[in-house]
Amino acid sequence: MADVVLQTSNLTKEFAKRRGFSSLRHFFEKQTITAVSNVNMEVERGAIFGLLGPNGAGKTTLTKMLCTLLLPSQGSATVNGFDLVRQQGKVKSSIALVSSEERSFYWRLTGRQNLKFFAALYGLPRQLANERIPMLLEQVDMAEAADRRFNQYSTGMKQRMALARGLLADPDIFFMDEPTKGLDPVAAHKLHSFIRNELIAQGKTVILATHHLAEAEQVCDRIGIMYGGEMKACGSVRELAGDASLSDFFLGLVEQSRAEA
Repeated sequence: MADVVLQTSNLTKEFAKRRGFSSLRHFFEKQTITAVSNVNMEVERGAIFGLLGPNGAGKTTLTKMLCTLLLPSQGSATVNGFDLVRQQGKVKSSIALVSSEERSFYWRLTGRQNLKFFAALYGLPRQLANERIPMLLEQVDMAEAADRRFNQYSTGMKQRMALARGLLADPDIFFMDEPTKGLDPVAAHKLHSFIRNELIAQGKTVILATHHLAEAEQVCDRIGIMYGGEMKACGSVRELAGDASLSDFFLGLVEQSRAEA
């Protein structure tokens, strides 16, 4: 039986709808926008699971819920065997989030100083941090640039530092939200190789949110396609598209979903 590391049941997120003065007569009526609706999915340990969909499909909101950054409005989920709401601390210790919108580094500190700061923030003993940081810098090919200020790094270098930070606490699950956004093809290929040859080889699990069809097809073992906040299809590329291309299947599914909306 497969080892399921992440499972959701009807996971839903609603946001309060902002109203202007023109709608004062409806002020006391609760109006919401559903960003994610009744998502059911399973991810097996050691797999790369792709969340695929156009911008605004709900991928980022779903990722934030699974990382405990947003509380679900309805439904439930377990991450690494821990309840998403009742055991948030244990969920957080099991995961790392690598985002393309990485602004939480201290730009006047060097890459190495940043990692030391975050190691202390994560509660890693100093001796362990001093052992792990040089190893991680080598692993993500940042050893030579480790003592340069973060604001001097290219987009690809910042992404590699985000990976190094994620690896500090040795989590079981990596969430990656548009990790190749802004990367050139060579840097994107290196990141894909790192995911497969380093993270997956170590038994880690990766949930990768993207809107790039080629990236999902080349990198992911299984794919969940989202549109309008709903999970429209889930499976391997072969299971979903058969003899057709993933592009044809995806575009057909989006057109069908638009027609049904």
